[in-house]
Amino acid sequence: MWAYEKRLQYPINIKKKDLRMAKLLVTQYGGSNGELAAALRYLNQRFTMPDDKGKALLTDIGTEELAHVEMLETMISQLLDGATVDEMKAAGLDSHYAEHKNALYPTDANGVPFTVAYFATTGDPVADLTEDIAAEQKARAVYENLINLTDDPDILGPLLWLRQREVVHYNRFSELLEYYQKKGY
Repeated sequence: MWAYEKRLQYPINIKKKDLRMAKLLVTQYGGSNGELAAALRYLNQRFTMPDDKGKALLTDIGTEELAHVEMLETMISQLLDGATVDEMKAAGLDSHYAEHKNALYPTDANGVPFTVAYFATTGDPVADLTEDIAAEQKARAVYENLINLTDDPDILGPLLWLRQREVVHYNRFSELLEYYQKKGY
């Protein structure tokens, strides 16, 4: 079904441990406006799109969102690399450590675990695409907030790239929504 290349869409090479930023970035991994929610939303909604054009777009963007999950996992892992228990506690990650040590686990920045309640599928292409457009806009806003919280170029580069992909997805979904509205869906 997919051809997986063992490389990230954008290179990630974070040189400096930063547990505070790892704690914040996790929200784009497992939070309500994050990449995991987007990937599952789109890959589920594609089955009720009325034509191959919609199914293809939701499949393409859904699989790209999975690649973004991998990028965030890589960033978080590099930011946590070698963190001690004391560093985890100082960064407010002691409850995460208690459950998961330094392992990745999809939550938001407050530690609330991922849930499928973060996305909906209605079977109505206009309703679903409207939600998808809003989801992309919210993800863009969160990336901008994260960008404002760091000055590390090794973190900023991937965040700026991910933010731009949200804009592209927003535009692609908007085009499909307009197409379906003209067709009377």
